[in-house]
Amino acid sequence: MTGVADILGAVPSISKLKGNTSDDWIDRISHLYTVLILVVFAVVVSTGTFVGDPIQCWCPAEFTDAYEEYTKSMCWISNTYYVPMGDTIPVDLKTRQNKELTYYQWVPLILMFQALLFKLPNLIWKMFHSAAGISLDRVIDFAQETQCSSPEDRADAIGNLSNYVDKWLWTYQEYKHNKFVKFRATASKYFCLMCNKRGGTFLTGLFICVKFMYLINIIGQFFILNAFMGSDYNFYGFEVISAIANGDDFRESARFPRVTLCDFRIRQLNNLQTWTVQCVLPINLFNEKIFIFIWFWLVFVAFLSSYSVIKWIAFHIMHNNKVHYIKKYLKAQNQLNTAFDKKLCVQFARHYLRNDGIFLMYMISKNSTSIVVTDLIAELWKKFKARHQQANNIDENDYLGNHVDDSTLKMGEKVD
Repeated sequence: MTGVADILGAVPSISKLKGNTSDDWIDRISHLYTVLILVVFAVVVSTGTFVGDPIQCWCPAEFTDAYEEYTKSMCWISNTYYVPMGDTIPVDLKTRQNKELTYYQWVPLILMFQALLFKLPNLIWKMFHSAAGISLDRVIDFAQETQCSSPEDRADAIGNLSNYVDKWLWTYQEYKHNKFVKFRATASKYFCLMCNKRGGTFLTGLFICVKFMYLINIIGQFFILNAFMGSDYNFYGFEVISAIANGDDFRESARFPRVTLCDFRIRQLNNLQTWTVQCVLPINLFNEKIFIFIWFWLVFVAFLSSYSVIKWIAFHIMHNNKVHYIKKYLKAQNQLNTAFDKKLCVQFARHYLRNDGIFLMYMISKNSTSIVVTDLIAELWKKFKARHQQANNIDENDYLGNHVDDSTLKMGEKVD
């Protein structure tokens, strides 16, 4: 038991695996929890392979102990094949080879390879999201720290954070307004995979690309396992459900047989003697349960990833949803008191925060609290409103609602 505990103790904790908070919980199911599950399975199978006897063979009585050890080693590395007890063993060698089980020696490696593929999209996200010009991890961590501060320190921290975000938003505004820039801005609004830093769609475009990577990876996992196991693994879960519904006993599984046959040759002087022995694969008791669980887990994660992709594409394309998202927080602070404020809020969301700024607010709200986002949006709103007032030379009384000049707003904006 101590040896197993030492092996399991080498698996990193969830907090260490988590690494960053610049993504959502569906992504973490893929790159954190699925990776952890696959690594644990790999450790369990490796323990059964290298600690105990992964295979036992029933050898002829004339075999010595050395012959028996040789037989076990030979049958383990050279594959075995499955023939049901009620069937006759094929005479043709090619028929036997077609029935060979080629996976059981490599299960720990394939599980680790699967874990790497699930982690890969997260590594790509970590490598490239900083190219947007802002450190998401630091901003989110800083926002989390404000929750435990005193009211005075919290107000100062929110102010400093709003200054940093405001500087980032204004630094990457468009400064050219030619036909190419307008075309690129229009394309980035509707083509969700287009990463346009100055168009305010770099983070959202990259995030949706990573979402697609997670989904493609999950679908690809079925084909990888299908090729690895040499059977129709894509339908394995349906077969299990059917067997349970019909009350069938699947102790005799053709995919993960416990009792197999093994052919090997022994050279004695100039003679080659072929032997066929019956072997037991105890490790397949674990393999069967592990790959049943993996099938249902992959289906579950595929469903969540598909939902997440659709959700974020809709978020990118449906612009009114983003305006409503920002209005929700401003109304909580009683910042939208006039018709002018409501119109100005459309500009604030679409042309100041834009997709990337709203994406940042969303990530902060999901990884800290909505209170932090409410205060941060209120501070950014005050900066934007003061800057807009100064740029258009609007009198304070006019700003309070006594006079609303629609010319200060973009044509076609709608007040909800």
